[in-house]
Amino acid sequence: MSPNAEIVGRTAAAPGTALYDAVALRAIEARAAAELGDAYVLMQRAGAAAWSELLNHWTRAFRLLVVCGPGNNGGDGYVLATLARQSGRDVSVLRLPGHAPRSALARRAAAEYAQAGGATLEFDGTLPAADVVVDALFGIGLSRAPDAASADLIAAINAHPAPVLALDVPSGVDADSGQAHVAAVIAQRTLEFIAPKAGLRSGAALDHVGALAVARLQLDPEHYGVEAVAEALGAADLGRWLRPRRRDSHKGRNGRVLCVGGDHGHGGALLLCAQAALRSGAGLLDAATRAAHVAPMLARLPEAMPRAVESGEELAAAIDAADVVAIGPGLGQQGWGRALYARVLASAKPRLFDADALNLLAAQPRALPADCVLTPHPGEAARLLGSAAAQVQADRFAAVRALVDRYGCAVVLKGAGSLIAAPQRRTRLIAAGNPGMAVGGMGDVLSGAIAALLAQGLDAFDAASCGALLHAVAGDEAAREGGERGLLPSDLMPWLRRCANPRGAA
Repeated sequence: MSPNAEIVGRTAAAPGTALYDAVALRAIEARAAAELGDAYVLMQRAGAAAWSELLNHWTRAFRLLVVCGPGNNGGDGYVLATLARQSGRDVSVLRLPGHAPRSALARRAAAEYAQAGGATLEFDGTLPAADVVVDALFGIGLSRAPDAASADLIAAINAHPAPVLALDVPSGVDADSGQAHVAAVIAQRTLEFIAPKAGLRSGAALDHVGALAVARLQLDPEHYGVEAVAEALGAADLGRWLRPRRRDSHKGRNGRVLCVGGDHGHGGALLLCAQAALRSGAGLLDAATRAAHVAPMLARLPEAMPRAVESGEELAAAIDAADVVAIGPGLGQQGWGRALYARVLASAKPRLFDADALNLLAAQPRALPADCVLTPHPGEAARLLGSAAAQVQADRFAAVRALVDRYGCAVVLKGAGSLIAAPQRRTRLIAAGNPGMAVGGMGDVLSGAIAALLAQGLDAFDAASCGALLHAVAGDEAAREGGERGLLPSDLMPWLRRCANPRGAA
């Protein structure tokens, strides 16, 4: 970044939505129970909140099936069932054979349900008819794959025609990692208790939670001194970084980005990266690519300054002039791409590594300066870690931290619920984006957006966070306009500009 690059962010911005893990939530529960003098108060609040959630979204539901586990999540279900029965609903509580309530709180809730005249059925392979099914099997208490009997019950829940309300966590989903086991409830709605959970907002969990809501149960995590493990960013957070520009701004203050890539047959990737950088506010845009791509780029994007380079030495002057270098889109892994990669790797400029630049880095791992950004998808992340993509997806939070530990810089782990991490910084999660963005070229757009923000003065972590959020929000706006299926990376370009100028930013 040049010394006169314009600062577009604040050093200390208000946090996004705090996200917690199971350890933190158990600590909050224990401290709150000690403060209240009776842990059952929390179970009563949870059951009442769940009953209210059900009434709010399924007002005409009369027949309710509440599937209860043996722990406190099951106890929440028994409280809901008691309230529903008292309101005149037709309520069936069902549990697995041999899975009577085990915790003292769950036994108390089950006893009150029985005293209210409620009966409990045992699962025999079929489920009774119902208008709504309530999943109160495991909550945050399950960190392993469900056993065979539980898996059969979960399969029956998923096959039931009624919508499912999951209490706290859909059974079979890990609240910390977001991993969804082979047997995992697919809910239409999930009501979380006390605080939002990190694992329910990234990866496979997103196909199981449905619509998320949080019942705070009159508790504030900050009151109990419990640290969040991550923070979620939404469209409203863009204004934290994208401030109005000074009236006397000029192009030099807005950063000079050099995009490197576009081997034969892959010129479009570099064009998307370059266009996204300009639409995200870069003041100047250089592009180093194959000679065959210079004229087409000028025709499509006359604001760019493309140049033909055939060797690493020819790249030196462009690197020297740049504030930030983004390398990887369409780069390839042949001799040409390797030569350009080596030259960029040897430079001291802030750099963004994407696509084949990540694959070349994975072949010879090395720590990078803190002002660099890596933007891998799960497959690239696996190569960078020497693991498998399935392992990355099984715990995306652990994977992104492992990448930071290995490479020493900011990392964007792309995918549903993209994660951003950096040394000594709390992980951020992008609570935006849509399945329509799963198409070739979207990552090139993301790289351009992040590089532009890095060039405009944000540090690597904030540039990665703001760029990933800007990219996701632009994708949502484009999808809202024309639908998800058939969404193209180029469809995001006008929305990048609009979203990079959020209303209310002052």
